[in-house]
Amino acid sequence: MVAGLRWEDMPVGHSVSTPARTVTEADLVAFVTSAGFFEPLFLDARAAADVSPYEGRLVPGALTFVFAEGLVLQTGVLHGTGMAFLGAELTVRAPVYVGDTIDVRAEVTESRPSRTPGRGVVTTRNEVRNQRGEVVLVYTPTRLVRGRDSDPQTATDEGPDPLR
Repeated sequence: MVAGLRWEDMPVGHSVSTPARTVTEADLVAFVTSAGFFEPLFLDARAAADVSPYEGRLVPGALTFVFAEGLVLQTGVLHGTGMAFLGAELTVRAPVYVGDTIDVRAEVTESRPSRTPGRGVVTTRNEVRNQRGEVVLVYTPTRLVRGRDSDPQTATDEGPDPLR
């Protein structure tokens, strides 16, 4: 089984690039209907063309974010070591359309021990790019990650404050 990196193995400047993924019409429809994004901008190509400057089937930024997170997880960097997603700032820079292919480059911007031994807090800057290399979305997730000296039996017992 692939083991993810410990927080000590993610120093500032460490980076990872993900595989790419093409967004399909089926992806858009499944996401929009399951998440309740019942907005003509995403459901009706003709109406969207009439009321917006976008050309093509526009993809919600939330779907782009979800796919980006999935791509990061597919690298295995957090497999078995990621403990919690603590938050993120997110900025949509450009539209994503059905048929676009996206990938992510994540670079560690902060890495420090938490107040509880055996775990650390890691922040990355994740840039999502389309097939032309244009940055379409940027987000900065902060995660709780196991350390080298974590006890796998007790490391998931977070209590009310995961940063304690």
